Amino acid sequence: MRGKPAIVKTTPGRNVRRLRNALCIFFLVGLAAAPVFGQQGIEQRKIEYLISSIADLQGARFIRNGTEYDSQRAADHLRVKLHYASGRVKTADDFIVYCATGSSRTGEVYRIKFADGHMIATASFLRDKLTAYAVPEQNIP
Repeated sequence: MRGKPAIVKTTPGRNVRRLRNALCIFFLVGLAAAPVFGQQGIEQRKIEYLISSIADLQGARFIRNGTEYDSQRAADHLRVKLHYASGRVKTADDFIVYCATGSSRTGEVYRIKFADGHMIATASFLRDKLTAYAVPEQNIP
């Protein structure tokens, strides 16, 4: 025996209230997430600044696993490492730790050899650059 189709009775406006509640929750989640997205943008700009500071070095050599590279190839290498480590890299400091400190293959420290012959660990150079970047940022109202 066939039964009658069930008719669900709803009170008028019930669907409207559900929609309004869902929109409020969506809006609140969006507001809560906005600072996180803003912070990610700031960190991405810092990371790009650090990579550019390597790429813009005139006459410097980037030493990786005993081989010297020009600054543009060094910057390209750091971008590749950033791509592969992107899940771990949330901040500019993470970038320095996971991408610019040394070789993940050999453990050898990355170094920069300047035109005048002095050398510095790439991580130290980038930390100095990051500190210099952060100073003007603090003066923004």
